[in-house]
Amino acid sequence: MKIDPILLSVYARTFKSITDEMSISMQQTTRSPILCEAKDYVTGLYDAEGRMLEQTENLPILAFSLAPVCKYIREYFKGDLHPGDIIFHNDVFSLGNQNNDVAVYMPVFFEEELVAWTAVKGHQADIGGAVAGGYNPNAVEVWQEALRIPPVKVYERGKLRRDVWNLIFANIRLDIVQHDMKAEIGACRVGERRMLDLLKKYGRPNFEAHKDELFAVTRKMMEAEIATIPNGVYHGEGSVYYDGRHDGSQFTIRVTIAVEDKRIKFDYSATDAQTNGFVNGTFTSSASATILTLLQMVNPDIPHNEGMIAPIEIVIPEGTILNASYPKATTFGNHLCPPNADAIQRALAPVMPDRVTAGWNNLLCSLTTGVDPQKCENYVDIGFMGLKGGSGAMLGVDGYDHIGMIDASGGVLDQDYEMFEQQTPHLLVKHEYLVDSAGPGEWRGGLGVETIFTIGSEDTQLVTFGDGDFEPAFGLFGGGKGTLNFIRLTYPDGTTVTPKNKDLIAGVPRGAIYHQAAGGGGGYGDPARRDRTRLREEVRDGMISETAAKRDYGL
Repeated sequence: MKIDPILLSVYARTFKSITDEMSISMQQTTRSPILCEAKDYVTGLYDAEGRMLEQTENLPILAFSLAPVCKYIREYFKGDLHPGDIIFHNDVFSLGNQNNDVAVYMPVFFEEELVAWTAVKGHQADIGGAVAGGYNPNAVEVWQEALRIPPVKVYERGKLRRDVWNLIFANIRLDIVQHDMKAEIGACRVGERRMLDLLKKYGRPNFEAHKDELFAVTRKMMEAEIATIPNGVYHGEGSVYYDGRHDGSQFTIRVTIAVEDKRIKFDYSATDAQTNGFVNGTFTSSASATILTLLQMVNPDIPHNEGMIAPIEIVIPEGTILNASYPKATTFGNHLCPPNADAIQRALAPVMPDRVTAGWNNLLCSLTTGVDPQKCENYVDIGFMGLKGGSGAMLGVDGYDHIGMIDASGGVLDQDYEMFEQQTPHLLVKHEYLVDSAGPGEWRGGLGVETIFTIGSEDTQLVTFGDGDFEPAFGLFGGGKGTLNFIRLTYPDGTTVTPKNKDLIAGVPRGAIYHQAAGGGGGYGDPARRDRTRLREEVRDGMISETAAKRDYGL
């Protein structure tokens, strides 16, 4: 079939508009603030073989975890897929990335043949296991973390399997999760309708021919980007601090990047072994982190489909901290993205100085759970306001202020202040940019934030996770470091508690003050070369203090 270049572009844009519409559906119909406020979810569209057609990456590390599972599910149910089937999945040992990230997959049939898949994955407020909210810093095996959901049909041929549905949700604490999973199903339905409209308009043969051409064109675009990197072998490292069980423990992520013409290979064979705590990753979460870090260094207009990842090879041996063996705990795996990204940025900085960024603020996050005394209802809240530090600067550009985790790449949004106080019993006291948190440089890092709120529930449980209180964001080419993170609790009786960075504290009393700082990103280039007019404006606006302007910039 002859390829129409205009129609090829129409297909590419239509695929993207479908996943965008699915994303809007999620935002409008989910109820948990983790989803409807923070947008901790992704939507995707795949062909019959499970190859990525497009995705909307509100959280990139989730987006690149959908396609591997889609291919796995296709084989798992080979010969037993029908119109109206809906499949749930979260199992980290069948290519899932994190237990709380539960996906819905829907096969799309046209003229009685499987032609595509729609999929949505979102971070659910609870997923069973020993600790409400899903993060258990004391876990050493998967059963202490969550309910495992291998591929399972919850609808078969359009009919709800009520026994399967009830079995899953009997093991999950919060009713809101059922509603949010129904919203995921609804978003998949939206994608199915739009995909069928496209196939009715152009026909199956036309779709298949243009899809294959789109893959080929996209592959060439990515190959052209890789070809701009000098051939060679490059090495980088990133550090992981404390496994949740052994004080002083430290682990190193080591990557060897080999570039040869139009291909690039990331090899993590020298990375440290898996831990006996919950600080491990899965192959899927770690490979997703690698892809999203590389994408920050290439043409942003490359379509995100199967052709984009074809020239990329990723080797992560099983048994390493980035690819733990069954049945190890792995909930922390998504949050190994920052040190993984640090390793990649450090490796490629000497040969791609105009594309890498300095270090991003490393995550230090908290999750509060309890009973809202006004509603007499359970709540779970991940403190997205407080965890979002600054990104690293790059050549010619300051880092983004308050952008958040590199694994989210700025996709995870803040909670609205009013909604935060409605959906939790807490009272927000302060949330503003953190003065002097940005790493100095000719281009400074992004600013972090300071967050203070009053705990509003009795016997509140606080879980912390991250590395941001150990190592600040690094600077590049003469740029300075960002600042460290901290979380501190002050109880009504004046007692002060500083949690570890992987910790579980039960019985936090109502009226306790929660105080968090998220540091800034690293700077790029000699601070003495920073534009003086701009620097004076930042001092005037309170972003940089006079003391820091003199000390770090010589102003």
